[in-house]
Amino acid sequence: MSRFTGALVAGDLDALREVYDTDVVVTTPDAGTLHGIDAFIQWNQDFVSAFSDRDYRSERELETDESAIDQGELSGTHTSPMKLPDGQSVPPTGKRIRMRSVDIATVSDGKIVRHDFYFDQLDLLDQLGLTPTT
Repeated sequence: MSRFTGALVAGDLDALREVYDTDVVVTTPDAGTLHGIDAFIQWNQDFVSAFSDRDYRSERELETDESAIDQGELSGTHTSPMKLPDGQSVPPTGKRIRMRSVDIATVSDGKIVRHDFYFDQLDLLDQLGLTPTT
């Protein structure tokens, strides 16, 4: 899990090929279920491209031989267009985000074969100033 986080923060997404099975199944709040390492890397690339000065602070970690759970906070500044799962994009807002998240990974033969991500999409959009005001 820490190798994934380090690669994401550094923007070195090719490193994910060493950590993940080629047939990995990933679930996300925004894009739904992704199948395969290429789809997973693209999903991460869209985030990395949109947010500069990324950082991650882990708050809780639990690892066994077959599972890893990480709870923490991802931060970054929205400096480039953010591609949405429907193909549209959001122009850069220049706003800094702090997104709490939890992810759960399942490992087999030393590779992550399933990874489930949980984060609040509405909170992210609100921080970017993209939710309607009441």
